[in-house]
Amino acid sequence: MSDEPKGTVLVSHIALYRAWRPQTFQDMVGQQHIVQTLQNAIREQRVSHAYLFNGPRGTGKTTAAKILAKAINCERGPAIEPCNECQACRGITAGTIMDVVEIDAASNRGIDEIRDIRDKVRYAPSEVRNKVYIIDEVHMLTTEAFNALLKTLEEPPGHVIFILATTEPHKLPATIISRCQRFDFRQVSLTEQTERLRKICTEEGIEAQDDALAYIARLSDGGMRDAISLLEQVSAYSGERITLNEAIEVTGGLAAEQFEELAEAVRERDTGAILPLVEGLMQAGKSADKCLENLVYYFRDLLVLKLAPQSRASTERIVDHEKYRSIAEAFSSERLFRMIDILNQYQLEIRHVSLPQTILEIALMKICSLPEDGIHSTAELATAAQPQNFTEEASSSKASSGDLQRMQQRIDSLEKKIEQLMRNGLRAEGDAGSSAADTTSGSKGGGRAAGFGSGGGTRASNSGVVRSTVKLDPFLAARESPATGQIRMKWADILQRVKSHNISTHAWFVNGDLVAAADNTILVAFKNAIHRETTEKPVNREVIEAVLQEVFARPVHIATVMLKEWQTAAEAGPPPAAELLTLTPDGQGGPPPQPEWVEEAVKLFGEDLVIVEDN
Repeated sequence: MSDEPKGTVLVSHIALYRAWRPQTFQDMVGQQHIVQTLQNAIREQRVSHAYLFNGPRGTGKTTAAKILAKAINCERGPAIEPCNECQACRGITAGTIMDVVEIDAASNRGIDEIRDIRDKVRYAPSEVRNKVYIIDEVHMLTTEAFNALLKTLEEPPGHVIFILATTEPHKLPATIISRCQRFDFRQVSLTEQTERLRKICTEEGIEAQDDALAYIARLSDGGMRDAISLLEQVSAYSGERITLNEAIEVTGGLAAEQFEELAEAVRERDTGAILPLVEGLMQAGKSADKCLENLVYYFRDLLVLKLAPQSRASTERIVDHEKYRSIAEAFSSERLFRMIDILNQYQLEIRHVSLPQTILEIALMKICSLPEDGIHSTAELATAAQPQNFTEEASSSKASSGDLQRMQQRIDSLEKKIEQLMRNGLRAEGDAGSSAADTTSGSKGGGRAAGFGSGGGTRASNSGVVRSTVKLDPFLAARESPATGQIRMKWADILQRVKSHNISTHAWFVNGDLVAAADNTILVAFKNAIHRETTEKPVNREVIEAVLQEVFARPVHIATVMLKEWQTAAEAGPPPAAELLTLTPDGQGGPPPQPEWVEEAVKLFGEDLVIVEDN
C-alpha cells in the first residue's frame, strides 16, 4: 500500500459512479435484451413515440433513456451507438441541450408542469433532430397530471419522444401504459456486477479481494449504481487495497468469527451464550435488523453447502469452504430450514418494533430451543415445544381423547348457560354475597377468588361484561417455573398468530402481560380494565384460545387478572388456610353456600362433571 495519506490517494476515486456511468449501450450491464431491441428499432428507423422503462432502482433506466436520446440525435446518426464526440452527444451528456428535457416527477408532479410540456411539444426542436422528454419516477404524478399527459402521449408530434421511467409501474394508469412500449429492466446478476466492479478497480488502481467484491455486489441487491456507490464508500475507508473484513466493517455486517460464535451457540443450544454475543454486537454499533438479515444469509449459505456441496455457489461470506462445510455438517437440513423460517419471520417484525435488540435476542433464543431433528411433523413440533406442565399427561390420556373432547364440549355448553343465567339477573339475587366477595377481593391477597374447572370462573363486572376470576395460588407458585419461561419465549409468536387471525383481538390482547402458566391455563395481567374486559369477550377469547391450541396442539385456556391485583398477591404470598373459609349463617366456619347457578350446573351435568372450588 502507498505511504501517501488515504485522503490523497483517493482523490481519483471520488464519484466513481459518475465516472463509470455508461455512455453507450455497450457499456450497460445486465440489460442486453433491452439494448438489442432499442438498437434494432434505431437501425430500422422504427423508434416509438413513447417508452416506459420500469425496474428496480439502479438498474440503468435513466441511463438507457439518455443513451437513446443521444443515439437518435447524434450528428453521425441516427446510430445504434452514440459517438459521444459530436456537439449533440456532448451537450446531451452535459445536460445543456434544451430539446432533451429530464424531469423529476417526484418534485414536479402537478398538472401545471405537465401542461407546460403539452404546450411546448408543438414547437420544433432548435438544436437537435428530435425533442426527448425523460420523466423519471413518473408514478409520482397526480391523477390530473396523468390526464393532461394522456392526450399528448396518444397523438404526439412526429419530432417528440417521451421516455417514462419508474420503479412502480403498477401505480400508473392503464391508459398511460397502453400508449407506451414497455421495457422491464431486471436486477443485474451477481457475476455481472462482480466483473464490472473488478474492471473499475483495475482502472482506478484499487486492489480488491474477489470475496470483497462479491460481498459488495450482494449488498447492492441487483442495482449496479448501488454496487459502485458501496465500492466508493469502502475504498474511501480502505485506500488502495480492499479486503473482505474491511468491506464488512464499513457496511455494518458481521465478521466470519462472529457468525461462527453465534452458530456454535445455536448448535449447542447455549441460550446463555447468546445474550452477551448480541450485547457485544450492539455495543460495536451493529444494527439489530441488519444482523438478523445477515444471519438469514449465513444459514442460507450453510444450507447451500450442505445440499449442493459441489456447486461452489458464490456467497459473500464463504472464504474457506472446508471450514464452513464442517460447520454445515453440525446442522441437519431440517433444522436449517426451520431456523431460516423463524429468522425470516422475526426479520419482518423487527422493522416495526421499538426494541429491535430484544427481537434479535428472542429470535436467536427461539432457534436455540428448537426440538431435536427427529421431529418433523407440525403437530409433533408443537408438542415438543410445549412447556413441561403442558405435556406431563400420561399416554393413557391420549387413549381417552374422545372422552375429553366430549367433556370439553359439555363444559363449553355449561359456561354459555352460566353466562346466560347471569345476564338474566341471577346476580341481582345474590347482591349480599357479591358485596362480601367484593370486600374480600379488596383485602390483602383478596384476588384469589375460587375458580371453576381448570382454575377459571366467571363474574359480571360493573360494566356488565362477564370476565374471568382466577385462583392465583397455582400461578403464584408457577410464575418462575421453567414452563412459564418457555411460554415467554413463545409469546411473540402467539401474539403474531393472534394478529393474523384477528387484528381487533390482537389490539386488545397485546396490552396484557404474560405472568404465569399452570394447569393448562395461561394467566395474563392487564393494567387497564377495558383492555381486560374486551379480551374476555367470548368472540375474542375464542380467537386467542384457538391460537393457543394451534401452538400447543391441545386445548389451552386463558385467564386474566388486573396487574395491580397480581402484584398485590405476589407481594403477599400464599394466604393462610383460614382465609379460604367463609362463615355459615350460624356463625360457624365452613364452606360457603352454593350459588344458584352452581346448583343449576349440577342439575344439568351431574356432580361427577362439575368441580367447585371453595373461596
